[in-house]
Amino acid sequence: MVLHWIFNPGLAINELIFGQRVPKLSLEDLESDKPRYERSYVPCPHCNTLHDARTWTPNNGLAFKNWFGLYCTSCGKIIPCVLNVWSFIILLLSSPLWIWFARPLKARWLKQQPQRYAHAQVDMRNPFDGKNWLSSALAWGGFMFLLMGIIIPVFQGEVLDTKNLAVSLLFWALAGLAFGYTMKLFLGRKNPSVKN
Repeated sequence: MVLHWIFNPGLAINELIFGQRVPKLSLEDLESDKPRYERSYVPCPHCNTLHDARTWTPNNGLAFKNWFGLYCTSCGKIIPCVLNVWSFIILLLSSPLWIWFARPLKARWLKQQPQRYAHAQVDMRNPFDGKNWLSSALAWGGFMFLLMGIIIPVFQGEVLDTKNLAVSLLFWALAGLAFGYTMKLFLGRKNPSVKN
């Protein structure tokens, strides 16, 4: 999953625009028979607090706006995150435009985090449970269709025709369904090594 995050070019959008991040280190409770979603933890390297990984889910509004990393509510420092290769390339090439503003933006962002996390609670619901995986999958596929099938081709000066739009729509719908179902299986998988 981490390799997917590092190399998938589409996830650069998640990182740079939406601020969705994946921690460099996450732990999994191997003694529990709960689904993976419920037994994943993110340690803070500064204060050694173990945070429930469900802290940063869309359900409680903390999945996005994490441009500088994940915020630790215990010590107020930043938990380091993995950087997508494509994000790195974009940041490197565009650094003359933003490097002068990075420190003040980071300080401002860090100052806002306690307020963002003030009423945050760990959301016990798996976003890919039941039929939620289907709506998440189709939302992701729809977003990618708009971006890759319409917006980028228009910016590249391509003519949109019905055949290409139909193929793109079908491709991204199937890719979205594959993504959502894979996430449902991965996050909902119980630990096979624990016997009841």
